[in-house]
Amino acid sequence: MKSDIQNRADIELLVNTFYEKVKVDETIGYFFDKVIPVHWDKHLPIMYNFWENIVFSTGVYEGNPMVQHHNMHQKSPMSKVHFDQWVKLFTKTVNELFEGDNAELIKQRATSIATVMQIKILH
Repeated sequence: MKSDIQNRADIELLVNTFYEKVKVDETIGYFFDKVIPVHWDKHLPIMYNFWENIVFSTGVYEGNPMVQHHNMHQKSPMSKVHFDQWVKLFTKTVNELFEGDNAELIKQRATSIATVMQIKILH
């Protein structure tokens, strides 16, 4: 039996593993190296804070992901296919590493976030 997401170290493992999949993904990987070249040493800690706040309500995240994704969409239009692939990879990564209430929560929140972004960015 896998353990649940219990702390920041688990969040970091999840985020790192997820982005390793994203970087090589044929559907969305190019957003992270061609559209907006990501500085991973800066981006990953922001993502740790974001997801740690999502799961544990730590208040450590400061930022506006909607603005960042809207800017990316202006440079290279995103579609439902891109959001669906993001959710698929995120969910797959969670399922590979964890199980439990927090694992279910983070998958549900990821799906909700992607849905809201699609509505706001694509419409």
